[in-house]
Parts: sequence; structure tokens; C-alpha cells
Amino acid sequence: MPLAATGALLTRAAEARSAVAAFNVITLEHVEAVITGAETAGSPVVLQVSENAVKFRQGHLLPLARAAATAAERAQVPVALHLDHVRSDHLLRQAPGAGFSSVMYDASRLPYAENLAATETAVDWAHSQGLWIEAELGEVGGKDGRPALDAHAPGARTDPAEARDFVARTGVDALAVAIGSAHAMTTRTAALDHGLLGRLTTAVQVPLVLHGSSGVPDEGLVAAVAGGIVKVNVGTALNMAMTASVRRFLTDHPEAVDSRAYLDAGRAAMAREVTRIIGVLAGRTTLA
Repeated sequence: MPLAATGALLTRAAEARSAVAAFNVITLEHVEAVITGAETAGSPVVLQVSENAVKFRQGHLLPLARAAATAAERAQVPVALHLDHVRSDHLLRQAPGAGFSSVMYDASRLPYAENLAATETAVDWAHSQGLWIEAELGEVGGKDGRPALDAHAPGARTDPAEARDFVARTGVDALAVAIGSAHAMTTRTAALDHGLLGRLTTAVQVPLVLHGSSGVPDEGLVAAVAGGIVKVNVGTALNMAMTASVRRFLTDHPEAVDSRAYLDAGRAAMAREVTRIIGVLAGRTTLA
């Protein structure tokens, strides 16, 4: 089916008080696993390519984007493409021609006034190109190998009053909020501030996005969706599933040299994790 639009998927989810799972992909195996897992769950899904993934692909966006778009068009469920955590204006401007319907522009590392000004400029350009745009206020730590911010550090949590002002002045279509999760967590021990989420949901009218969801326990994800999160970003959980499966395969088959065998095992493990996470968000899976 044709590529879906991220904005349309999130609008429908918000109306249904549900959430869309958005998975970060690095390789074609990631792409195929996410689509297979979403088809098994019978759910729409967002494929996300981050600026870091583009750097890993030697700075070239189109090879992975074209592969993702082709796979998405063959899917049996709606699939949208999203360009994630973009800081480079050069990369931002490649999004429309590469099949992306949405982009997350990340100036969250900057002081509030600078984040606001940079995001406003990015939103103006993105909207002129028909792109749906997400931004981040407060800093979801753990990106690029940096430690997560202390819970009481300045900027470690999204302030509801600032969020209201930020959304109104920038015109962003969605807002990633810092409520206790962190990127790149390999343990599911993040404690979300659900009271803060409630205040943020009241303060702003655009869909709210949870980054760093791999570190959040299932019950925390369920509560976050019930509290107003509309897009749930997942990356590390897929990498953990793939790595564990490949490691197990190579341990059990030390003679193996054909990469297809262990990549197939890794792809299947990621697909199972995609189906499981989508089920958790939809309330169909027993909490782990």
C-alpha cells in the first residue's frame, strides 16, 4: 500500500486515545523486522531513521530511506517514514525527497530561547514542504553516549508552562517530552513522572511523544499511553533483541560463516519484539 503519513497515523491514535509505535531502524534487517512484527500485530507503524543512523551509513540517507520506502509500500499495514533526531539543516532538507512525511528536529540541547528560535525556523521550512514536524523540550538524556541527566538537573524535565509557550510560538505538530526516560537504556528501570505527564497533556494540545521507551517497564508504557502519550519511540530494545539472538546463534554454531543464517535469527528476534511492544501499547499483551 502507499506510504502512510505520520501525522495522519498520530491524529487517528490521539482521537482513539491510543499510541503508535515508532521503531528506529539501522539496517534492512531492522526495516523488515519492524514491518513483519507490525503485520503480525495488525497495527500501523512508523519506521524511523535517525541522524546517527545516517552517519553510520557513511552519511548517505537515500540507500536506507529508499529500501525502507520500498519495503513499506509492500506492507500489509500502514507504514510511515520519519526522520529522527535531526540537528543538521542539510539533512533536514533532504527529508521530502527521500519519502519522509515527518521529521523530528532536535534543538533540545540548546537553552530555551535558542531551542525555540531554531525550532521555529525549522517548522516554517518543514511546513512549506508539507512535512509534519516534532520537536523536543526538556532533554531526554542518554543520546550519543552521554549519561542521562539527573532528575533534578536543569532541563531534565519538560516544564508545562514552557511547553505551552513553545508549542504556541513554534507551531510544532508534536512534542517529545522529558518525563523520566533516557535513550540507550539496556535495563527497563526508568520511572516515568506520570503526574508531570498529566500536566503536560493539559498544557498542550499537540500529540506528545515518549523517547527512550526501551528503558520503560511495560506497566509504565501502558500508563504513559493512558496519560496522553501518542507516539512511543523504540530503538535499543530492537538492537538488544538482535544482538542477543546473533550472539546465541554464533555460540551454538561456531562453524557458521554465512551471515544470512545469523542475520535471519536476529531479524526474527526483532520482529517478535516489535509484535510484543505493539501488543503492550494496545493492551493486548500480558505485562512482563
